Amino acid sequence: MDTSRSRSSRVFVARLVGTTVFDPIGDAVGRVHDVVVLIELRGNPRAVGLVIEVAGRRRVFMPLSRVTAIEPGAVITTGLMNIRRFEQRAVETLVMGELFDRVVTMRDGSGNVTIRDVAIEKDRGQDWKVTRLFVQRGSSGPLGLRRGETLNVGPEEVTGLAGSAAQQGATALLATMEDLKAADLADVLSDLPLPRQIEVAAELTDARLADAVEELSSDDAVALLSGLDAARAADVLDAMQPDDAADLVAELPQTKADELLDLMQPQEAEDVRRLLTYDEYAAGGLMTTEPIILPPEATVATFLAQARKAEVSPALATVAFVCRPPLETPTGRYLGMVHLQRALRERPQAPVGSLLDKDLEEVHPDDSIGTVTRLLATYNLTALPVLDEAGRLLGACSVDDVLDHLMPDDWREADDAVTDRMIERSANA
Repeated sequence: MDTSRSRSSRVFVARLVGTTVFDPIGDAVGRVHDVVVLIELRGNPRAVGLVIEVAGRRRVFMPLSRVTAIEPGAVITTGLMNIRRFEQRAVETLVMGELFDRVVTMRDGSGNVTIRDVAIEKDRGQDWKVTRLFVQRGSSGPLGLRRGETLNVGPEEVTGLAGSAAQQGATALLATMEDLKAADLADVLSDLPLPRQIEVAAELTDARLADAVEELSSDDAVALLSGLDAARAADVLDAMQPDDAADLVAELPQTKADELLDLMQPQEAEDVRRLLTYDEYAAGGLMTTEPIILPPEATVATFLAQARKAEVSPALATVAFVCRPPLETPTGRYLGMVHLQRALRERPQAPVGSLLDKDLEEVHPDDSIGTVTRLLATYNLTALPVLDEAGRLLGACSVDDVLDHLMPDDWREADDAVTDRMIERSANA
Protein backbone atom coordinates (compact mmCIF):
# COMPACT_ATOMS: atom_id res chain seq x y z
CA MET A 1 0.00 0.00 0.00
CA ASP A 2 1.18 3.54 -0.79
CA THR A 3 1.75 4.85 2.76
CA SER A 4 2.20 8.50 1.80
CA ARG A 5 -1.05 8.45 -0.15
CA SER A 6 -2.85 6.88 2.83
CA ARG A 7 -1.57 9.56 5.16
CA SER A 8 -2.63 12.34 2.81
CA SER A 9 -6.26 11.10 2.76
CA ARG A 10 -6.54 10.78 6.53
CA VAL A 11 -8.99 13.25 8.05
CA PHE A 12 -9.64 13.81 11.75
CA VAL A 13 -13.31 14.50 12.44
CA ALA A 14 -12.72 17.18 15.10
CA ARG A 15 -10.96 19.28 12.46
CA LEU A 16 -13.52 18.44 9.79
CA VAL A 17 -16.54 19.62 11.81
CA GLY A 18 -17.31 23.24 10.95
CA THR A 19 -15.50 23.07 7.59
CA THR A 20 -17.26 24.87 4.74
CA VAL A 21 -18.74 22.66 2.02
CA PHE A 22 -18.47 23.94 -1.57
CA ASP A 23 -20.11 22.88 -4.82
CA PRO A 24 -17.94 22.37 -7.96
CA ILE A 25 -18.14 26.04 -9.01
CA GLY A 26 -16.95 27.29 -5.63
CA ASP A 27 -20.23 28.36 -4.00
CA ALA A 28 -20.56 27.57 -0.29
CA VAL A 29 -23.54 25.30 0.41
CA GLY A 30 -23.13 24.66 4.14
CA ARG A 31 -20.84 23.44 6.88
CA VAL A 32 -19.96 19.96 8.17
CA HIS A 33 -21.93 19.19 11.32
CA ASP A 34 -21.04 15.51 11.87
CA VAL A 35 -19.88 12.30 10.21
CA VAL A 36 -22.09 9.20 9.92
CA VAL A 37 -20.47 5.79 10.37
CA LEU A 38 -21.66 2.18 10.39
CA ILE A 39 -20.13 0.05 13.16
CA GLU A 40 -19.93 -3.47 11.76
CA LEU A 41 -19.28 -6.80 13.45
CA ARG A 42 -16.13 -7.40 11.43
CA GLY A 43 -13.65 -4.89 10.11
CA ASN A 44 -13.24 -1.20 10.80
CA PRO A 45 -16.30 1.06 11.06
CA ARG A 46 -17.28 2.46 7.66
CA ALA A 47 -17.88 6.19 7.19
CA VAL A 48 -20.83 6.61 4.83
CA GLY A 49 -21.63 10.31 4.80
CA LEU A 50 -21.57 13.80 6.22
CA VAL A 51 -24.32 15.67 8.01
CA ILE A 52 -24.26 19.13 6.42
CA GLU A 53 -25.79 22.19 8.06
CA VAL A 54 -27.27 24.38 5.34
CA ALA A 55 -29.19 27.67 5.44
CA GLY A 56 -31.60 28.02 8.34
CA ARG A 57 -29.59 25.51 10.41
CA ARG A 58 -31.28 22.71 8.50
CA ARG A 59 -29.24 19.50 8.47
CA VAL A 60 -29.10 17.22 5.44
CA PHE A 61 -27.22 14.03 4.60
CA MET A 62 -24.50 13.89 1.92
CA PRO A 63 -22.96 10.51 1.02
CA LEU A 64 -19.17 10.55 1.07
CA SER A 65 -19.32 9.17 -2.49
CA ARG A 66 -20.34 12.70 -3.55
CA VAL A 67 -17.28 14.29 -1.91
CA THR A 68 -14.55 14.83 -4.47
CA ALA A 69 -11.95 16.34 -2.14
CA ILE A 70 -11.37 17.20 1.51
CA GLU A 71 -8.82 19.96 1.90
CA PRO A 72 -7.82 22.25 4.80
CA GLY A 73 -10.84 24.54 5.30
CA ALA A 74 -12.87 23.09 2.44
CA VAL A 75 -14.94 20.07 1.42
CA ILE A 76 -15.57 19.91 -2.34
CA THR A 77 -18.65 18.04 -3.57
CA THR A 78 -20.29 17.04 -6.82
CA GLY A 79 -23.01 19.59 -6.12
CA LEU A 80 -25.80 17.01 -5.83
CA MET A 81 -27.48 17.27 -2.44
CA ASN A 82 -30.61 15.68 -0.99
CA ILE A 83 -32.53 18.58 0.59
CA ARG A 84 -34.56 16.33 2.90
CA ARG A 85 -33.83 16.79 6.59
CA PHE A 86 -31.33 14.26 7.96
CA GLU A 87 -32.97 11.51 9.99
CA GLN A 88 -30.61 9.09 11.69
CA ARG A 89 -31.24 5.39 11.10
CA ALA A 90 -30.92 2.77 13.82
CA VAL A 91 -27.76 1.28 12.28
CA GLU A 92 -26.01 4.65 11.98
CA THR A 93 -23.71 6.28 14.54
CA LEU A 94 -22.80 9.97 14.67
CA VAL A 95 -19.10 10.44 15.35
CA MET A 96 -19.37 13.83 17.07
CA GLY A 97 -22.71 13.13 18.68
CA GLU A 98 -22.11 9.57 19.88
CA LEU A 99 -18.47 8.43 19.62
CA PHE A 100 -16.62 11.46 21.00
CA ASP A 101 -16.06 11.00 24.75
CA ARG A 102 -17.20 7.37 24.63
CA VAL A 103 -15.32 5.16 27.10
CA VAL A 104 -13.89 2.03 25.44
CA THR A 105 -11.62 -0.77 26.67
CA MET A 106 -8.14 -1.58 25.35
CA ARG A 107 -7.87 -5.18 24.14
CA ASP A 108 -4.36 -5.47 25.58
CA GLY A 109 -5.81 -5.34 29.11
CA SER A 110 -4.39 -1.90 29.94
CA GLY A 111 -7.77 -0.53 30.96
CA ASN A 112 -10.34 1.99 29.75
CA VAL A 113 -9.67 4.99 27.52
CA THR A 114 -11.86 7.85 26.29
CA ILE A 115 -12.22 8.66 22.60
CA ARG A 116 -11.18 12.28 21.91
CA ASP A 117 -11.01 12.19 18.10
CA VAL A 118 -11.64 9.82 15.20
CA ALA A 119 -9.74 9.61 11.88
CA ILE A 120 -11.28 8.44 8.62
CA GLU A 121 -9.50 7.70 5.34
CA LYS A 122 -10.08 6.07 1.96
CA ASP A 123 -9.10 2.46 1.40
CA ARG A 124 -8.08 0.90 -1.94
CA GLY A 125 -11.73 0.38 -2.85
CA GLN A 126 -12.39 4.12 -2.38
CA ASP A 127 -14.53 3.44 0.71
CA TRP A 128 -14.01 5.67 3.76
CA LYS A 129 -13.14 3.75 6.92
CA VAL A 130 -12.41 4.69 10.52
CA THR A 131 -8.73 3.84 10.78
CA ARG A 132 -7.45 5.59 13.91
CA LEU A 133 -8.80 6.63 17.30
CA PHE A 134 -7.16 9.37 19.33
CA VAL A 135 -7.80 8.24 22.91
CA GLN A 136 -6.87 9.33 26.42
CA ARG A 137 -6.43 7.50 29.67
CA GLY A 138 -7.88 8.94 32.88
CA SER A 139 -10.65 11.54 33.10
CA SER A 140 -11.22 15.27 33.28
CA GLY A 141 -9.35 17.07 36.01
CA PRO A 142 -10.22 20.22 37.99
CA LEU A 143 -12.23 22.84 36.05
CA GLY A 144 -12.91 20.24 33.34
CA LEU A 145 -9.26 20.19 32.16
CA ARG A 146 -8.28 16.91 30.53
CA ARG A 147 -5.35 14.92 31.84
CA GLY A 148 -3.78 11.54 31.23
CA GLU A 149 -1.72 9.77 28.59
CA THR A 150 -2.92 10.09 24.99
CA LEU A 151 -2.65 7.31 22.43
CA ASN A 152 -3.29 6.89 18.72
CA VAL A 153 -4.73 3.41 18.23
CA GLY A 154 -6.62 1.43 15.62
CA PRO A 155 -10.31 0.62 16.16
CA GLU A 156 -9.41 -3.06 16.24
CA GLU A 157 -7.38 -2.41 19.41
CA VAL A 158 -10.44 -1.48 21.50
CA THR A 159 -13.80 -2.95 22.46
CA GLY A 160 -16.99 -1.03 23.16
CA LEU A 161 -17.30 1.15 20.07
CA ALA A 162 -20.94 0.11 19.88
CA GLY A 163 -21.35 0.70 23.60
CA SER A 164 -24.25 2.09 25.62
CA ALA A 165 -25.01 5.69 26.48
CA ALA A 166 -23.57 5.03 29.94
CA GLN A 167 -20.14 4.77 28.29
CA GLN A 168 -20.41 8.19 26.70
CA GLY A 169 -19.33 11.50 28.16
CA ALA A 170 -20.48 14.85 26.87
CA THR A 171 -17.37 17.03 26.99
CA ALA A 172 -16.77 17.42 23.26
CA LEU A 173 -20.44 17.68 22.31
CA LEU A 174 -21.18 20.26 25.01
CA ALA A 175 -18.26 22.36 23.83
CA THR A 176 -19.96 22.73 20.45
CA MET A 177 -23.21 23.79 22.16
CA GLU A 178 -21.81 26.42 24.50
CA ASP A 179 -22.62 29.48 22.37
CA LEU A 180 -25.80 28.20 20.72
CA LYS A 181 -29.08 30.01 21.13
CA ALA A 182 -31.80 28.00 22.86
CA ALA A 183 -33.62 27.20 19.60
CA ASP A 184 -30.38 25.97 17.98
CA LEU A 185 -29.49 23.92 21.07
CA ALA A 186 -32.94 22.31 20.85
CA ASP A 187 -32.28 21.55 17.19
CA VAL A 188 -29.01 19.79 18.06
CA LEU A 189 -30.67 17.81 20.85
CA SER A 190 -33.52 16.70 18.60
CA ASP A 191 -31.00 15.23 16.14
CA LEU A 192 -29.53 12.94 18.83
CA PRO A 193 -30.91 9.54 19.88
CA LEU A 194 -33.01 9.83 23.06
CA PRO A 195 -30.44 8.10 25.33
CA ARG A 196 -27.80 10.58 24.14
CA GLN A 197 -30.21 13.48 24.64
CA ILE A 198 -30.74 12.42 28.24
CA GLU A 199 -27.01 12.00 28.82
CA VAL A 200 -26.27 15.47 27.43
CA ALA A 201 -29.20 16.97 29.36
CA ALA A 202 -27.63 15.70 32.58
CA GLU A 203 -24.64 17.98 31.96
CA LEU A 204 -26.69 21.14 31.30
CA THR A 205 -27.87 23.51 34.02
CA ASP A 206 -31.57 23.54 34.82
CA ALA A 207 -31.99 27.00 33.25
CA ARG A 208 -30.10 26.09 30.05
CA LEU A 209 -32.01 22.84 29.65
CA ALA A 210 -35.32 24.59 30.37
CA ASP A 211 -34.64 27.13 27.62
CA ALA A 212 -33.94 24.30 25.16
CA VAL A 213 -36.97 22.22 26.19
CA GLU A 214 -39.20 25.25 25.56
CA GLU A 215 -38.00 25.19 21.93
CA LEU A 216 -38.44 21.45 21.32
CA SER A 217 -41.47 20.01 19.59
CA SER A 218 -44.03 18.74 22.06
CA ASP A 219 -43.26 15.06 21.28
CA ASP A 220 -39.51 15.56 21.74
CA ALA A 221 -40.01 17.58 24.94
CA VAL A 222 -42.30 14.94 26.45
CA ALA A 223 -39.87 12.14 25.56
CA LEU A 224 -36.89 13.98 27.04
CA LEU A 225 -38.67 15.06 30.21
CA SER A 226 -40.05 11.54 30.73
CA GLY A 227 -36.53 10.14 30.42
CA LEU A 228 -35.12 12.34 33.18
CA ASP A 229 -35.13 11.52 36.87
CA ALA A 230 -38.42 12.85 38.29
CA ALA A 231 -36.71 15.31 40.64
CA ARG A 232 -34.57 16.72 37.80
CA ALA A 233 -37.59 16.94 35.52
CA ALA A 234 -39.43 18.92 38.19
CA ASP A 235 -36.45 21.29 38.55
CA VAL A 236 -36.48 21.88 34.79
CA LEU A 237 -40.22 22.65 34.88
CA ASP A 238 -39.55 25.11 37.72
CA ALA A 239 -37.04 26.92 35.49
CA MET A 240 -39.36 27.10 32.48
CA GLN A 241 -41.81 29.89 31.72
CA PRO A 242 -45.06 28.85 33.46
CA ASP A 243 -47.08 28.83 30.22
CA ASP A 244 -44.52 26.58 28.48
CA ALA A 245 -44.37 24.32 31.54
CA ALA A 246 -48.17 24.08 31.55
CA ASP A 247 -48.25 23.18 27.85
CA LEU A 248 -45.70 20.43 28.47
CA VAL A 249 -47.39 19.06 31.60
CA ALA A 250 -50.68 18.91 29.68
CA GLU A 251 -49.03 16.49 27.21
CA LEU A 252 -47.83 14.09 29.92
CA PRO A 253 -49.79 11.08 31.20
CA GLN A 254 -51.89 12.18 34.18
CA THR A 255 -49.97 10.13 36.74
CA LYS A 256 -46.63 11.53 35.53
CA ALA A 257 -48.00 15.07 35.47
CA ASP A 258 -49.29 14.77 39.04
CA GLU A 259 -45.95 13.35 40.21
CA LEU A 260 -43.95 16.22 38.72
CA LEU A 261 -46.36 18.90 39.96
CA ASP A 262 -45.99 17.51 43.49
CA LEU A 263 -42.18 17.74 43.18
CA MET A 264 -42.14 21.31 41.82
CA GLN A 265 -41.74 24.40 43.97
CA PRO A 266 -45.18 25.16 45.44
CA GLN A 267 -45.51 28.62 43.86
CA GLU A 268 -44.37 27.39 40.43
CA ALA A 269 -46.70 24.39 40.62
CA GLU A 270 -49.61 26.63 41.61
CA ASP A 271 -49.02 28.82 38.53
CA VAL A 272 -48.91 25.77 36.26
CA ARG A 273 -52.08 24.28 37.78
CA ARG A 274 -53.88 27.58 37.30
CA LEU A 275 -52.83 27.79 33.64
CA LEU A 276 -53.99 24.23 33.05
CA THR A 277 -57.57 25.26 33.88
CA TYR A 278 -57.73 27.51 30.78
CA ASP A 279 -58.27 26.50 27.18
CA GLU A 280 -54.97 26.16 25.31
CA TYR A 281 -56.08 28.57 22.58
CA ALA A 282 -57.60 31.19 24.90
CA ALA A 283 -55.74 34.11 26.46
CA GLY A 284 -55.52 32.24 29.78
CA GLY A 285 -53.82 29.27 28.14
CA LEU A 286 -51.44 31.50 26.17
CA MET A 287 -50.34 33.80 28.99
CA THR A 288 -47.30 33.63 31.23
CA THR A 289 -47.76 34.47 34.89
CA GLU A 290 -44.30 36.05 35.22
CA PRO A 291 -44.12 39.29 33.18
CA ILE A 292 -42.41 42.40 34.57
CA ILE A 293 -44.77 43.74 37.29
CA LEU A 294 -44.03 46.97 39.14
CA PRO A 295 -45.80 49.21 41.67
CA PRO A 296 -46.61 52.76 40.47
CA GLU A 297 -43.88 54.32 42.63
CA ALA A 298 -41.12 52.18 41.07
CA THR A 299 -38.65 54.18 38.99
CA VAL A 300 -37.68 53.94 35.34
CA ALA A 301 -34.26 52.72 36.51
CA THR A 302 -35.97 49.79 38.26
CA PHE A 303 -37.89 48.93 35.09
CA LEU A 304 -34.70 48.95 33.00
CA ALA A 305 -32.95 46.73 35.53
CA GLN A 306 -35.82 44.22 35.36
CA ALA A 307 -35.79 44.29 31.54
CA ARG A 308 -32.06 43.50 31.49
CA LYS A 309 -32.49 40.20 33.34
CA ALA A 310 -31.46 37.22 31.21
CA GLU A 311 -34.53 35.19 32.18
CA VAL A 312 -36.92 37.83 30.76
CA SER A 313 -37.72 37.10 27.12
CA PRO A 314 -37.25 39.91 24.57
CA ALA A 315 -41.01 40.03 23.94
CA LEU A 316 -41.77 40.55 27.64
CA ALA A 317 -38.86 42.94 28.22
CA THR A 318 -40.50 45.64 26.11
CA VAL A 319 -43.24 46.41 28.64
CA ALA A 320 -43.89 46.59 32.38
CA PHE A 321 -47.32 46.08 33.93
CA VAL A 322 -48.05 48.49 36.77
CA CYS A 323 -50.30 47.22 39.57
CA ARG A 324 -51.23 47.78 43.20
CA PRO A 325 -49.76 45.22 45.62
CA PRO A 326 -49.58 42.29 45.80
CA LEU A 327 -47.25 42.12 42.82
CA GLU A 328 -47.46 38.35 42.27
CA THR A 329 -50.25 37.20 39.97
CA PRO A 330 -53.15 37.56 40.58
CA THR A 331 -52.04 41.05 41.56
CA GLY A 332 -53.83 43.96 43.12
CA ARG A 333 -55.71 46.33 40.81
CA TYR A 334 -54.08 46.72 37.39
CA LEU A 335 -53.27 50.37 36.58
CA GLY A 336 -51.71 50.28 33.11
CA MET A 337 -48.62 49.35 31.13
CA VAL A 338 -45.35 51.20 30.50
CA HIS A 339 -43.51 50.74 27.20
CA LEU A 340 -39.75 50.36 27.30
CA GLN A 341 -39.28 52.86 24.48
CA ARG A 342 -41.23 55.51 26.43
CA ALA A 343 -39.25 54.76 29.59
CA LEU A 344 -35.96 55.23 27.75
CA ARG A 345 -36.96 58.83 27.02
CA GLU A 346 -37.52 59.67 30.70
CA ARG A 347 -35.12 60.41 33.52
CA PRO A 348 -34.11 57.33 35.57
CA GLN A 349 -35.79 58.68 38.73
CA ALA A 350 -39.22 59.16 37.08
CA PRO A 351 -41.96 56.94 38.60
CA VAL A 352 -43.46 54.46 36.16
CA GLY A 353 -46.91 55.39 37.45
CA SER A 354 -46.61 58.68 35.57
CA LEU A 355 -45.97 56.95 32.21
CA LEU A 356 -48.99 54.65 31.99
CA ASP A 357 -50.69 53.57 28.79
CA LYS A 358 -54.31 52.97 29.87
CA ASP A 359 -56.10 53.02 26.52
CA LEU A 360 -55.89 49.36 25.47
CA GLU A 361 -58.95 47.14 25.20
CA GLU A 362 -59.09 44.70 28.11
CA VAL A 363 -58.22 41.04 27.55
CA HIS A 364 -59.76 38.35 29.75
CA PRO A 365 -58.60 34.72 30.16
CA ASP A 366 -61.46 33.28 28.08
CA ASP A 367 -60.85 35.58 25.10
CA SER A 368 -59.79 33.71 21.96
CA ILE A 369 -56.36 33.62 20.36
CA GLY A 370 -57.92 35.59 17.51
CA THR A 371 -58.76 38.46 19.87
CA VAL A 372 -55.25 38.45 21.30
CA THR A 373 -53.68 38.39 17.83
CA ARG A 374 -55.87 41.25 16.60
CA LEU A 375 -54.94 43.48 19.55
CA LEU A 376 -51.23 42.73 19.30
CA ALA A 377 -51.31 43.62 15.59
CA THR A 378 -53.57 46.68 16.00
CA TYR A 379 -51.41 48.34 18.64
CA ASN A 380 -48.01 47.00 17.44
CA LEU A 381 -47.35 45.33 20.79
CA THR A 382 -45.22 42.38 21.82
CA ALA A 383 -47.25 41.61 24.99
CA LEU A 384 -50.75 42.22 26.35
CA PRO A 385 -52.09 42.14 29.94
CA VAL A 386 -54.71 39.54 30.84
CA LEU A 387 -57.15 40.69 33.56
CA ASP A 388 -59.81 38.98 35.65
CA GLU A 389 -63.30 40.42 36.20
CA ALA A 390 -62.06 42.35 39.25
CA GLY A 391 -59.40 44.15 37.19
CA ARG A 392 -56.45 42.21 38.62
CA LEU A 393 -53.51 41.17 36.43
CA LEU A 394 -53.42 37.40 35.85
CA GLY A 395 -50.55 37.36 33.38
CA ALA A 396 -49.47 38.52 29.93
CA CYS A 397 -49.77 37.10 26.41
CA SER A 398 -46.59 37.62 24.39
CA VAL A 399 -46.29 37.54 20.63
CA ASP A 400 -43.89 34.59 20.65
CA ASP A 401 -46.40 32.41 22.52
CA VAL A 402 -49.15 33.40 20.10
CA LEU A 403 -46.92 32.47 17.14
CA ASP A 404 -46.13 29.09 18.69
CA HIS A 405 -49.84 28.30 18.82
CA LEU A 406 -50.62 29.66 15.35
CA MET A 407 -47.85 27.70 13.65
CA PRO A 408 -48.48 24.05 12.58
CA ASP A 409 -47.57 21.46 15.22
CA ASP A 410 -44.57 20.18 13.25
CA TRP A 411 -43.24 23.54 12.02
CA ARG A 412 -39.86 22.90 13.68
CA GLU A 413 -39.28 19.85 11.47
CA ALA A 414 -40.46 21.41 8.20
CA ASP A 415 -38.40 23.48 5.79
CA ASP A 416 -39.43 27.07 5.01
CA ALA A 417 -41.39 26.23 1.85
CA VAL A 418 -43.35 23.46 3.57
CA THR A 419 -44.03 25.72 6.55
CA ASP A 420 -45.31 28.45 4.22
CA ARG A 421 -47.76 25.98 2.67
CA MET A 422 -48.94 24.72 6.07
CA ILE A 423 -49.53 28.27 7.31
CA GLU A 424 -51.44 29.09 4.12
CA ARG A 425 -53.67 26.05 4.55
CA SER A 426 -54.22 26.96 8.22
CA ALA A 427 -55.15 30.52 7.30
CA ASN A 428 -57.63 29.34 4.67
CA ALA A 429 -59.22 26.74 6.92
